Amino acid sequence: MVGFVSSPRCVEHDTGPHHPERPDRLRAIHRAVRDARLIESPDPFPEFEIDLGIASQLLRLAEIAPKSATESDARLIHPQRLIDNVKHSCEFGAVLDMGDTPTCAASFEIALLSLGCAITAADAVARGDCRRAFAAARPPGHHAEPDRSMGFCFFSNIAIVARHLQRAYGMERIAIVDFDVHHGNGTQACFEDDPSVLFVSLHEHPSTLYPGSGQAWEVGDGPGRGTTLNIPLNPGGGDTEYLAAIDAKVLPAIDKYKPDILLVSAGFDAHADDPLAHMQVSDDGFEQITRRLVQAAEIHTGGRLVSVLEGGYNLVALGRSVVRHLIALADPI
Repeated sequence: MVGFVSSPRCVEHDTGPHHPERPDRLRAIHRAVRDARLIESPDPFPEFEIDLGIASQLLRLAEIAPKSATESDARLIHPQRLIDNVKHSCEFGAVLDMGDTPTCAASFEIALLSLGCAITAADAVARGDCRRAFAAARPPGHHAEPDRSMGFCFFSNIAIVARHLQRAYGMERIAIVDFDVHHGNGTQACFEDDPSVLFVSLHEHPSTLYPGSGQAWEVGDGPGRGTTLNIPLNPGGGDTEYLAAIDAKVLPAIDKYKPDILLVSAGFDAHADDPLAHMQVSDDGFEQITRRLVQAAEIHTGGRLVSVLEGGYNLVALGRSVVRHLIALADPI
Protein backbone atom coordinates (compact mmCIF):
# COMPACT_ATOMS: atom_id res chain seq x y z
CA MET A 1 0.00 0.00 0.00
CA VAL A 2 1.23 3.48 -0.91
CA GLY A 3 0.09 6.49 1.06
CA PHE A 4 -0.64 9.87 -0.54
CA VAL A 5 -0.38 12.82 1.83
CA SER A 6 -1.39 16.28 0.71
CA SER A 7 -3.54 19.27 1.60
CA PRO A 8 -5.29 21.67 -0.78
CA ARG A 9 -4.41 24.40 1.70
CA CYS A 10 -0.85 24.33 0.38
CA VAL A 11 -1.99 26.60 -2.45
CA GLU A 12 -2.42 29.39 0.15
CA HIS A 13 1.32 30.04 0.03
CA ASP A 14 1.03 32.73 -2.65
CA THR A 15 4.28 33.46 -4.48
CA GLY A 16 2.79 35.88 -7.01
CA PRO A 17 1.67 35.51 -10.63
CA HIS A 18 5.05 34.92 -12.27
CA HIS A 19 6.98 32.84 -9.74
CA PRO A 20 7.87 29.28 -10.86
CA GLU A 21 7.10 27.76 -7.43
CA ARG A 22 3.43 28.66 -7.77
CA PRO A 23 0.21 27.24 -6.31
CA ASP A 24 -0.73 25.69 -9.66
CA ARG A 25 2.00 23.11 -9.09
CA LEU A 26 -0.14 21.50 -6.41
CA ARG A 27 -3.31 21.88 -8.46
CA ALA A 28 -1.64 20.05 -11.36
CA ILE A 29 -0.61 17.17 -9.11
CA HIS A 30 -4.08 16.80 -7.66
CA ARG A 31 -5.61 16.84 -11.14
CA ALA A 32 -3.06 14.29 -12.37
CA VAL A 33 -3.63 11.73 -9.61
CA ARG A 34 -7.38 11.99 -10.13
CA ASP A 35 -7.20 11.78 -13.93
CA ALA A 36 -5.16 8.62 -13.42
CA ARG A 37 -7.77 7.41 -10.91
CA LEU A 38 -5.09 6.80 -8.32
CA ILE A 39 -7.35 8.37 -5.70
CA GLU A 40 -11.12 8.65 -5.66
CA SER A 41 -11.91 11.72 -3.56
CA PRO A 42 -13.31 14.79 -5.37
CA ASP A 43 -10.83 17.19 -6.93
CA PRO A 44 -10.40 20.15 -4.55
CA PHE A 45 -9.64 22.37 -7.56
CA PRO A 46 -12.48 21.70 -10.06
CA GLU A 47 -12.03 25.13 -11.66
CA PHE A 48 -8.40 24.42 -12.60
CA GLU A 49 -8.08 23.77 -16.32
CA ILE A 50 -5.20 21.67 -17.64
CA ASP A 51 -4.95 18.87 -20.20
CA LEU A 52 -2.60 16.18 -18.90
CA GLY A 53 -3.52 13.30 -21.20
CA ILE A 54 -3.13 10.69 -18.46
CA ALA A 55 -4.60 7.18 -18.75
CA SER A 56 -6.48 5.54 -15.88
CA GLN A 57 -4.54 3.07 -13.76
CA LEU A 58 -5.54 -0.13 -11.99
CA LEU A 59 -4.17 0.82 -8.58
CA ARG A 60 -5.36 2.95 -5.69
CA LEU A 61 -3.42 5.01 -3.20
CA ALA A 62 -4.37 5.41 0.45
CA GLU A 63 -5.17 9.06 1.10
CA ILE A 64 -3.78 10.15 4.46
CA ALA A 65 -4.81 13.44 6.02
CA PRO A 66 -1.79 15.43 7.25
CA LYS A 67 -1.23 17.04 10.60
CA SER A 68 0.51 20.38 10.60
CA ALA A 69 4.01 20.44 12.04
CA THR A 70 4.95 22.60 14.98
CA GLU A 71 7.82 24.94 15.70
CA SER A 72 9.17 22.18 17.94
CA ASP A 73 9.37 19.92 14.87
CA ALA A 74 11.23 22.61 12.94
CA ARG A 75 13.68 22.95 15.83
CA LEU A 76 14.90 19.42 15.15
CA ILE A 77 17.05 21.13 12.51
CA HIS A 78 16.62 24.89 12.73
CA PRO A 79 17.43 27.28 15.59
CA GLN A 80 14.54 29.29 16.98
CA ARG A 81 16.01 32.49 15.52
CA LEU A 82 15.55 31.14 11.98
CA ILE A 83 11.98 30.10 12.74
CA ASP A 84 11.23 33.53 14.23
CA ASN A 85 12.75 35.25 11.20
CA VAL A 86 10.56 33.26 8.83
CA LYS A 87 7.47 33.97 10.93
CA HIS A 88 8.12 37.71 11.07
CA SER A 89 9.00 37.89 7.38
CA CYS A 90 5.69 36.26 6.49
CA GLU A 91 3.77 38.68 8.69
CA PHE A 92 5.09 41.55 6.59
CA GLY A 93 5.11 39.74 3.23
CA ALA A 94 8.87 40.13 2.99
CA VAL A 95 11.08 38.28 0.54
CA LEU A 96 13.68 35.87 1.90
CA ASP A 97 17.10 35.10 0.49
CA MET A 98 17.73 38.19 -1.61
CA GLY A 99 14.59 37.88 -3.68
CA ASP A 100 13.80 34.32 -4.78
CA THR A 101 11.70 33.18 -1.81
CA PRO A 102 8.61 35.39 -1.51
CA THR A 103 6.19 35.17 1.39
CA CYS A 104 2.61 36.14 2.18
CA ALA A 105 0.64 36.28 5.42
CA ALA A 106 -0.22 32.58 5.19
CA SER A 107 3.25 31.35 4.22
CA PHE A 108 4.54 30.51 7.71
CA GLU A 109 1.48 28.42 8.53
CA ILE A 110 1.59 26.68 5.16
CA ALA A 111 5.33 26.00 5.46
CA LEU A 112 4.58 24.16 8.71
CA LEU A 113 1.73 22.33 6.97
CA SER A 114 4.06 21.29 4.15
CA LEU A 115 6.52 19.99 6.73
CA GLY A 116 3.62 18.26 8.48
CA CYS A 117 2.69 16.44 5.27
CA ALA A 118 6.22 15.01 5.10
CA ILE A 119 6.20 14.00 8.77
CA THR A 120 2.74 12.43 8.41
CA ALA A 121 3.96 10.35 5.46
CA ALA A 122 7.01 9.24 7.44
CA ASP A 123 4.90 8.31 10.46
CA ALA A 124 2.59 6.20 8.30
CA VAL A 125 5.53 4.23 6.91
CA ALA A 126 7.35 3.94 10.25
CA ARG A 127 4.21 2.61 11.97
CA GLY A 128 3.59 0.12 9.19
CA ASP A 129 0.32 1.68 8.02
CA CYS A 130 1.78 1.59 4.50
CA ARG A 131 5.08 0.47 3.01
CA ARG A 132 5.72 3.63 1.03
CA ALA A 133 4.27 7.13 0.98
CA PHE A 134 4.48 10.34 -1.03
CA ALA A 135 4.01 13.82 0.41
CA ALA A 136 2.69 16.23 -2.22
CA ALA A 137 3.07 19.60 -0.57
CA ARG A 138 4.64 23.00 -1.02
CA PRO A 139 6.73 25.01 -0.27
CA PRO A 140 9.58 22.55 -0.85
CA GLY A 141 12.52 22.15 1.52
CA HIS A 142 15.82 20.80 0.24
CA HIS A 143 17.55 24.17 -0.23
CA ALA A 144 16.84 25.40 3.33
CA GLU A 145 20.00 25.25 5.42
CA PRO A 146 19.91 25.16 9.24
CA ASP A 147 20.46 28.92 9.48
CA ARG A 148 19.05 30.08 6.16
CA SER A 149 15.82 29.82 4.17
CA MET A 150 16.57 29.94 0.45
CA GLY A 151 15.72 28.64 -3.00
CA PHE A 152 11.90 28.69 -2.55
CA CYS A 153 12.36 26.71 0.69
CA PHE A 154 11.51 27.77 4.25
CA PHE A 155 12.31 24.68 6.33
CA SER A 156 14.48 21.68 5.50
CA ASN A 157 11.56 19.26 5.32
CA ILE A 158 13.28 16.00 4.52
CA ALA A 159 16.12 16.65 6.99
CA ILE A 160 13.58 17.28 9.73
CA VAL A 161 11.83 14.04 8.76
CA ALA A 162 15.13 12.18 9.15
CA ARG A 163 15.69 13.61 12.64
CA HIS A 164 12.06 12.85 13.55
CA LEU A 165 12.48 9.21 12.53
CA GLN A 166 15.64 8.95 14.60
CA ARG A 167 14.04 10.51 17.68
CA ALA A 168 10.56 8.98 17.50
CA TYR A 169 11.37 5.51 16.13
CA GLY A 170 15.01 4.91 16.98
CA MET A 171 16.14 4.53 13.38
CA GLU A 172 19.92 4.57 13.41
CA ARG A 173 20.81 4.71 9.71
CA ILE A 174 18.82 6.79 7.26
CA ALA A 175 19.54 7.24 3.55
CA ILE A 176 18.31 10.25 1.58
CA VAL A 177 18.42 10.25 -2.22
CA ASP A 178 17.72 13.59 -3.90
CA PHE A 179 17.07 13.53 -7.66
CA ASP A 180 15.89 17.13 -7.98
CA VAL A 181 17.83 18.83 -10.76
CA HIS A 182 19.22 21.35 -8.26
CA HIS A 183 21.72 20.26 -5.63
CA GLY A 184 20.14 19.66 -2.21
CA ASN A 185 22.50 22.04 -0.46
CA GLY A 186 20.24 22.45 2.56
CA THR A 187 19.96 18.74 3.24
CA GLN A 188 23.70 18.37 2.79
CA ALA A 189 24.39 21.20 5.23
CA CYS A 190 22.26 19.48 7.86
CA PHE A 191 24.19 16.20 7.75
CA GLU A 192 27.69 16.89 6.42
CA ASP A 193 29.33 15.77 9.67
CA ASP A 194 26.74 13.15 10.66
CA PRO A 195 27.42 9.51 9.72
CA SER A 196 23.91 8.47 10.79
CA VAL A 197 22.51 9.91 7.52
CA LEU A 198 23.70 9.02 4.04
CA PHE A 199 22.94 11.88 1.64
CA VAL A 200 23.10 11.29 -2.12
CA SER A 201 22.29 14.02 -4.64
CA LEU A 202 22.05 13.68 -8.41
CA HIS A 203 21.82 17.10 -10.05
CA GLU A 204 22.84 19.24 -12.99
CA HIS A 205 26.46 20.30 -12.70
CA PRO A 206 26.86 23.20 -10.24
CA SER A 207 28.85 25.22 -12.78
CA THR A 208 25.67 25.63 -14.82
CA LEU A 209 22.85 25.73 -12.28
CA TYR A 210 21.69 27.11 -8.93
CA PRO A 211 22.79 26.90 -6.15
CA GLY A 212 26.35 26.35 -7.37
CA SER A 213 27.21 23.62 -4.87
CA GLY A 214 27.32 19.85 -5.10
CA GLN A 215 30.71 19.15 -6.59
CA ALA A 216 31.81 15.52 -6.58
CA TRP A 217 34.56 16.35 -4.10
CA GLU A 218 31.99 17.40 -1.48
CA VAL A 219 31.91 14.16 0.52
CA GLY A 220 31.19 15.31 4.07
CA ASP A 221 33.29 16.44 7.00
CA GLY A 222 34.78 14.91 10.14
CA PRO A 223 32.89 11.80 11.29
CA GLY A 224 30.50 12.28 8.36
CA ARG A 225 33.20 12.12 5.72
CA GLY A 226 32.13 9.52 3.17
CA THR A 227 28.38 9.71 3.88
CA THR A 228 27.76 12.55 1.42
CA LEU A 229 27.75 11.57 -2.25
CA ASN A 230 27.29 14.20 -4.95
CA ILE A 231 26.79 13.15 -8.55
CA PRO A 232 26.85 16.22 -10.83
CA LEU A 233 25.63 15.53 -14.36
CA ASN A 234 26.44 17.52 -17.46
CA PRO A 235 23.69 19.63 -19.04
CA GLY A 236 21.71 17.76 -21.66
CA GLY A 237 21.80 14.43 -19.87
CA GLY A 238 18.62 12.39 -19.80
CA ASP A 239 17.29 8.97 -18.88
CA THR A 240 20.43 7.10 -19.95
CA GLU A 241 22.78 9.27 -17.90
CA TYR A 242 20.58 9.32 -14.80
CA LEU A 243 19.97 5.57 -14.78
CA ALA A 244 23.65 4.83 -15.40
CA ALA A 245 24.59 7.03 -12.45
CA ILE A 246 22.05 5.33 -10.21
CA ASP A 247 23.25 1.87 -11.21
CA ALA A 248 26.95 2.70 -10.91
CA LYS A 249 26.97 4.98 -7.86
CA VAL A 250 23.67 5.39 -5.99
CA LEU A 251 22.66 1.77 -5.57
CA PRO A 252 26.16 0.62 -4.50
CA ALA A 253 26.24 3.44 -1.92
CA ILE A 254 22.89 2.30 -0.51
CA ASP A 255 24.05 -1.34 -0.55
CA LYS A 256 27.14 -0.40 1.43
CA TYR A 257 25.30 1.81 3.92
CA LYS A 258 22.37 -0.57 4.61
CA PRO A 259 19.84 2.02 5.83
CA ASP A 260 16.84 1.40 8.07
CA ILE A 261 14.65 3.52 5.78
CA LEU A 262 15.04 5.31 2.46
CA LEU A 263 13.90 8.94 2.04
CA VAL A 264 13.61 10.55 -1.38
CA SER A 265 13.68 14.23 -2.30
CA ALA A 266 11.57 13.89 -5.43
CA GLY A 267 12.13 16.86 -7.71
CA PHE A 268 10.85 16.56 -11.27
CA ASP A 269 12.66 19.57 -12.71
CA ALA A 270 15.21 17.46 -14.59
CA HIS A 271 12.37 16.84 -17.06
CA ALA A 272 13.07 17.75 -20.67
CA ASP A 273 10.20 20.28 -20.60
CA ASP A 274 11.15 22.02 -17.37
CA PRO A 275 11.98 25.73 -17.77
CA LEU A 276 14.53 26.05 -14.95
CA ALA A 277 17.23 23.56 -16.00
CA HIS A 278 18.92 21.92 -18.96
CA MET A 279 18.34 18.17 -18.54
CA GLN A 280 16.31 15.76 -20.68
CA VAL A 281 14.67 13.22 -18.36
CA SER A 282 11.33 11.82 -19.61
CA ASP A 283 8.18 10.75 -17.79
CA ASP A 284 9.35 7.15 -18.16
CA GLY A 285 12.78 8.11 -16.85
CA PHE A 286 11.30 9.24 -13.55
CA GLU A 287 9.40 5.96 -13.29
CA GLN A 288 12.57 3.97 -13.91
CA ILE A 289 14.55 6.05 -11.39
CA THR A 290 11.85 5.37 -8.81
CA ARG A 291 11.72 1.66 -9.56
CA ARG A 292 15.42 1.34 -8.86
CA LEU A 293 15.05 3.15 -5.53
CA VAL A 294 12.08 0.96 -4.60
CA GLN A 295 14.16 -2.13 -5.35
CA ALA A 296 16.90 -0.82 -3.07
CA ALA A 297 14.31 -0.27 -0.35
CA GLU A 298 12.99 -3.80 -0.82
CA ILE A 299 16.50 -5.16 -0.28
CA HIS A 300 17.53 -3.07 2.72
CA THR A 301 14.55 -1.49 4.49
CA GLY A 302 11.73 -3.99 4.17
CA GLY A 303 10.38 -1.77 1.40
CA ARG A 304 10.08 1.32 3.59
CA LEU A 305 10.42 4.48 1.51
CA VAL A 306 9.13 8.00 2.04
CA SER A 307 9.11 10.42 -0.89
CA VAL A 308 8.74 14.19 -0.51
CA LEU A 309 7.99 16.61 -3.33
CA GLU A 310 10.68 19.15 -4.18
CA GLY A 311 10.85 20.90 -7.58
CA GLY A 312 9.16 20.59 -10.97
CA TYR A 313 7.92 23.71 -12.75
CA ASN A 314 6.30 22.67 -16.01
CA LEU A 315 2.78 21.84 -14.87
CA VAL A 316 2.02 19.13 -17.42
CA ALA A 317 5.42 17.45 -17.00
CA LEU A 318 5.09 17.67 -13.22
CA GLY A 319 1.65 16.08 -13.11
CA ARG A 320 2.56 13.27 -15.47
CA SER A 321 5.90 12.58 -13.78
CA VAL A 322 4.34 12.42 -10.32
CA VAL A 323 1.84 9.84 -11.60
CA ARG A 324 4.68 7.71 -12.99
CA HIS A 325 6.56 8.11 -9.70
CA LEU A 326 3.51 6.91 -7.78
CA ILE A 327 2.97 3.95 -10.12
CA ALA A 328 6.56 2.86 -9.47
CA LEU A 329 6.16 3.31 -5.70
CA ALA A 330 3.14 1.00 -5.81
CA ASP A 331 4.80 -1.71 -7.89
CA PRO A 332 8.16 -3.08 -6.69
CA ILE A 333 8.53 -5.39 -9.69
